[in-house]
Amino acid sequence: MSFLGSNIKVLRRKSGLTQTQLAEELGVQRTMISAYEDGRSEPRLTTLLTLSKIFDVSMDELTGWDIAIKGRQFLQRERLKILTVTLDQDEQERISMVGKKASAGYLNGYADPEYMENLPNFRLPNLDGNKTYRAFEISGDSMLPLMPGTVVVGAYIESPMEIKNGKTYVLVTKNDGIVYKRVFNYIEERGKLFAVSDNQTYKPYDISIQDVMEIWEAKAFISSHFPDPTPSAPVSLEEIGKMILEIKSDIRKISDH
Repeated sequence: MSFLGSNIKVLRRKSGLTQTQLAEELGVQRTMISAYEDGRSEPRLTTLLTLSKIFDVSMDELTGWDIAIKGRQFLQRERLKILTVTLDQDEQERISMVGKKASAGYLNGYADPEYMENLPNFRLPNLDGNKTYRAFEISGDSMLPLMPGTVVVGAYIESPMEIKNGKTYVLVTKNDGIVYKRVFNYIEERGKLFAVSDNQTYKPYDISIQDVMEIWEAKAFISSHFPDPTPSAPVSLEEIGKMILEIKSDIRKISDH
């Protein structure tokens, strides 16, 4: 546990907590937090578990990873995983299609070449040929005006640090499955992503970065639904009055001729 004291101090400061505030959450005296951070005392197992929940950090990282020197583990520039892709006869990548019925199996089969080969696949023009793409059928109305059944085509993101605030992404997660959301990046500050639905009746929520298995940046969508014209705002009485005056003026001009 040589890194424990330093890690508690780093994570506490990153979370914006004082020693007093952290002590209140743990139910201990402030002096005990100081002792933890200075290495003069070590927390009990139950306290360690509480600390891991407060800071959203694994026990391994809390006790065995030098956060002060190396930074958080999830910030390391590594690929999320090795992708399994489908190639055509010319060894060009195809876009694998994960339909609504296949989405549950995808969580277990995305790394299985045999599973991926059985998914429908296709190609689209005008996409950057240097990226890997996958298509996901979305369900629910959380991202209106895109309708349920719309297929979102995403480009694979190697690192969660590449997520740009306010852009839409398909996230493959351990707890929530496949979700399509507008995402905000709070990884450095909190180790989390903030997922927002365009349909404001759905509440925003946090997604722990440890829960994320794949990230796909939305690049295109395919839908059989043609959007209706945007309804115009109601015409006010004042505007109706102006239109009537303009019509009367035009009538007078015609009569004068």
